Amino acid sequence: MTEGETPSPLAALAERAKNALGDALNGFDLSFGELTLLAERESILEIVTFLHVHEGFISICDVCGVDYPERELRFDVVYHLLSPRQNMRIRIKVMTDDAMPVPSITGLLPGADWFERETYDLFGILFTGHPDLRRILTDYGFDGYPLRKDFPTTGYVEVRYDEERKRVVYEPVKLAQEFRQFDYLSPWEGTDYVLPGDEKAKT
Repeated sequence: MTEGETPSPLAALAERAKNALGDALNGFDLSFGELTLLAERESILEIVTFLHVHEGFISICDVCGVDYPERELRFDVVYHLLSPRQNMRIRIKVMTDDAMPVPSITGLLPGADWFERETYDLFGILFTGHPDLRRILTDYGFDGYPLRKDFPTTGYVEVRYDEERKRVVYEPVKLAQEFRQFDYLSPWEGTDYVLPGDEKAKT
């Protein structure tokens, strides 16, 4: 942005947030027409309160997790908020691990309730102050968190309805054939090996 140029609405919002929140923010990223605030874990309520009260971000679109197993703080908790008044969307990122809980924003935005439960269910990320933090998609007694990148692709157990016992039973996973990994490459490009049948095309 050159001197004297009017900042974009998102750039102006980023400056207002930076001035109002100070050390609660670790910075922000404005790229591809999207604004991402990088937040301190303990300050997420302060940041969401500012956006909600002063900037009109009254709608929570999503709360989700991202797993980076190689990092010390392996998880990002990502919030997407919408301001109908300003017709703007904003993203907030918070870093945490599987032991340090993130403050729940359900007291301010009740719509975050199921999103936070889903994030806990699939990643094991904890939220303090949540009114009912329990699994929402997986079954009772489910072992592990399916979207962690160290979770086995086949899971630990499988369930089926047992006609003799007249109930659902849990059993260790049994693969009927050798488990195959697919590379998902196009059969016409990107491979360095001969596909079955291709050798005939050269004769």
